[in-house]
Amino acid sequence: MRRLMTIPGVGPMTATAIKAFVPDIGVFKSARHFASWTGLTPKSFSSGESITIGGITKMGNADLRSLLVTGAMSVIRNTKTDDNKSWTASLKRRRPFKVAAIALANKNARTIWAILTKGGSYETAPTRA
Repeated sequence: MRRLMTIPGVGPMTATAIKAFVPDIGVFKSARHFASWTGLTPKSFSSGESITIGGITKMGNADLRSLLVTGAMSVIRNTKTDDNKSWTASLKRRRPFKVAAIALANKNARTIWAILTKGGSYETAPTRA
């Protein structure tokens, strides 16, 4: 749980919920499958040559999804938009608030999968020059 709490937007409640609700992280083949299981990935509508991406699926555990989104909303709200090197600041400038929060929650779910399967702890990405 301590390793998960190093991720921005993941606190003790979210880390505890992940340990309680996720049966075995090894069941998921990839980080996308884990994010999809939480209901944070866009729904795809495909027919022939046309591909349409919709809103999030909202499948999976609603409690876990709501904790991830709430933590992401907190991070987005506290991000300064004048920071040009931050991924979240760039996202906040380009997208509506809740869309940015869902994107960060999706990213956090994928990071959680990586930490639980590969070990280690969260490290901030190097800043862009």
